Amino acid sequence: MAKSEPALIAIAYRYFMAVAELGSVRAASRDLNVAASAISRQLIQLESALGNRLFDRSGRGLKLAPAGEILLNGLRRAAQGHENTLDELSALRKLTRGLLRIATVESVSASVLPDMLEHFMRSYPGIQVSVTVAGSEAVTQLVRAHQAELAFTFNPSSLDGLEALASRDLDLGAIMAPDHPLAGARKLSLADCAAHPLAWPSPGLSLRAILDSIPAARKVRPAFECNSLRLMASLASRGSCIAFQTVIGIERELAAQTLVFVPLSDKRLPVDRLRLVARAGAGARPTVEAFLEIVQHYLRKL
Repeated sequence: MAKSEPALIAIAYRYFMAVAELGSVRAASRDLNVAASAISRQLIQLESALGNRLFDRSGRGLKLAPAGEILLNGLRRAAQGHENTLDELSALRKLTRGLLRIATVESVSASVLPDMLEHFMRSYPGIQVSVTVAGSEAVTQLVRAHQAELAFTFNPSSLDGLEALASRDLDLGAIMAPDHPLAGARKLSLADCAAHPLAWPSPGLSLRAILDSIPAARKVRPAFECNSLRLMASLASRGSCIAFQTVIGIERELAAQTLVFVPLSDKRLPVDRLRLVARAGAGARPTVEAFLEIVQHYLRKL
């Protein structure tokens, strides 16, 4: 192999990852500030060198072929290994540099996570933190795909390949405006709430699976169905409906008394379990360990 070939392949890998992640040669060209023709030429040469078609081309669109999926996952793992090494070097410099990627569900991002991030920034100002907000299943997949080191999630359907570094069980309740007719109750059943307009979580939210486990849920005809807990909480605070969630994400509203939280009393109601997960074995990384200490402090305060 000629000495120049490894360098050429490294450039081709970079161009390939940009096209795969951005969805088109044109988008990669803009992002990399490289001519689209040069990127296309490198992709063709890379496919020839590897002996595999990396993209399925239809019209102007590009879709990863099976070989492209394998290559992209392998390059991500290699990049993650490089970041692990950088993190270990950072530990020798007392965590003065590095990157920590966190995926989180919406409710955690609304209140408790900002407190954790500010605490982490004060303690480790040289560590950059990247945060992605997505659904419960999506955030765990980001960790599996090496696109995040940590994920905050509720009730993941599977922990395959992951480990829970911290967890906290939280009660589910009905939330409503302070002047709602049911606001003074000590506890409420779902059937009690169903006599009033409801905001109901969309399929795919972990909260929906918990509520669907209650027999009374079969008779629910909600006024609203939403995939955003923040939107449902906002509707509830306006007096438009009753919504359902834990206290995570609405701490400020409860303190300001713009929302009331009433625990649900239905029998055998599953707890809503908040978990911080990482890939198996990744908990020993210095940046992860440093952030985990802060997470455990705030989970104890919930």
